[in-house]
Amino acid sequence: MPRKIRVLVVDDSSYVIFTLTKKLESSGDMEVIGAAHNGVEAIEKVKTLSPDVVTMDIVMPEMDGITALKHIMAECPTPVVMLSALTRENAEPTLLALEAGAVDFYLKPSILEPGGKESDDSLLNKIRHAASVSFNRGRTQPALHFTPKRKPREAVKDPSFGKVVVIGSSTGGPRALMYVVPSLPEDINAAILIVQHMPPLFTRSLAERLDLASRVRVAEAKEGDRLERGLALLAPGDYHMTVDEKGVVHLNQEPPHLGVRPAVDNTMRAVAASFRERSLGVVLTGMGTDGTIGASMIKAAGGRVLVQDEATSTVYGMPASVAQAGLADRVLPLDKIAGGIAQECG
Repeated sequence: MPRKIRVLVVDDSSYVIFTLTKKLESSGDMEVIGAAHNGVEAIEKVKTLSPDVVTMDIVMPEMDGITALKHIMAECPTPVVMLSALTRENAEPTLLALEAGAVDFYLKPSILEPGGKESDDSLLNKIRHAASVSFNRGRTQPALHFTPKRKPREAVKDPSFGKVVVIGSSTGGPRALMYVVPSLPEDINAAILIVQHMPPLFTRSLAERLDLASRVRVAEAKEGDRLERGLALLAPGDYHMTVDEKGVVHLNQEPPHLGVRPAVDNTMRAVAASFRERSLGVVLTGMGTDGTIGASMIKAAGGRVLVQDEATSTVYGMPASVAQAGLADRVLPLDKIAGGIAQECG
């Protein structure tokens, strides 16, 4: 019989710990081996219990979740799934946690509210995927240095562009994007569309953080936005993003594709149809197969496809699916992706 996934639950609420423990142990393939009520306890119990996965709240007394996460990553690297509230105030700390090494996050209200924003299956799957992450492999990822690289300047709108780049990511994506997008050159001859599987509010904070760190301009997409050279538009949470042949961006709430909205496939499909050989698809770390259908359409239209390699992917699902389908023109480590994009864009 396969060994169960050993989980340490960290939260300052005894009720949350109790409820989460029941959910995890009812799965049949997980056991809760301990609980902690703050970050200090969490660090000690990770050292003594050696869990496969830690679920950890962001807001806690004595030591918050982000500080505890940094200690865990430095002293005893362990896959961590953060628990976060779906609020504007919690979006920024959640992104900081993902950049600091957390594998994924789950909306905390969904633990207590049946029929919430995320299902119990979503939580269990995130923990299962976290348990599969190898931190020996994860340490090959380049370090993040969040420092603004772009001086304040007037936004210069340039409707002329060569390529249309679609970057798609999921689990591990915020950290990967925070490395790739700030590394793109300011004068890149391309318009950029980014699709990250993430709820509303979080995508807005992600766009703002990327914009502060990048030489290209980054913004959360709005209905009617136009593609511009040196502008990266991020699909807002809960909306698919497409573009027409005039370069006008459209948002819709058609049914989720492969269980996600926004979906990378939808954006790639639209770009391939409108810009054909000028299309460049980039698939980064993430679970599932979103991006494979879109990559096949980009290739059929005469465009090119780049994917992140296994060694630097938090979860080698989406890029593996594209590569195994024979659709990748280049398979690159995370620190070479931005250079690859720049080369493809001339």
